[in-house]
Amino acid sequence: MKTLSILKAKIYFTGIISLAIWSLLAWNYFHGGVPSHHILNKKDLPEISNWWGGIWLPIFAWLAIFRIQKRANLTIKSVSDLPSKIIYGFIGGLIIGISIAILFHLEFNEFLGYFLPGILILALFYPIYYAECLLGFVLGMTYTFGAILPTGIGSILAILAFLIYQLIRPAGIYAMRLLKILPNKT
Repeated sequence: MKTLSILKAKIYFTGIISLAIWSLLAWNYFHGGVPSHHILNKKDLPEISNWWGGIWLPIFAWLAIFRIQKRANLTIKSVSDLPSKIIYGFIGGLIIGISIAILFHLEFNEFLGYFLPGILILALFYPIYYAECLLGFVLGMTYTFGAILPTGIGSILAILAFLIYQLIRPAGIYAMRLLKILPNKT
């Protein structure tokens, strides 16, 4: 069985994303035009065209995969050796992004209000600021919102998740150990 190198996988994955976004833009163009989205869905704020996603999304995917490879120190020979936590992080981000897009499309705004606190609570337990989570989140929301707005919102959430996981979580664990709620490390 032939194995796929990381570089080839990066090229294939970025190529698939490029093909998908440009196919979506072409379909939109020939079926009523490529949409634009107001920042924070407010008409008085500037619009961002989905055309920018055709340029940004492949670049973002390449950079995210590079960051994943660098952080995980991937010197593996094939994609099948990819650590499962990377795959789970990507799938988790994808599921959250798709869920937000579906709820927005169905106009279930009351449920959308629970996602931000839910994501931040999740950040107490898992390092959801990693590039694979952000990439999945952006890809999950791209069909509905384009690529630029989810990248901006996802980046802000990733920064908050980083602060929560790296600062608030250790402080909470330390406080619980002082109060003898959690046992001390041995």
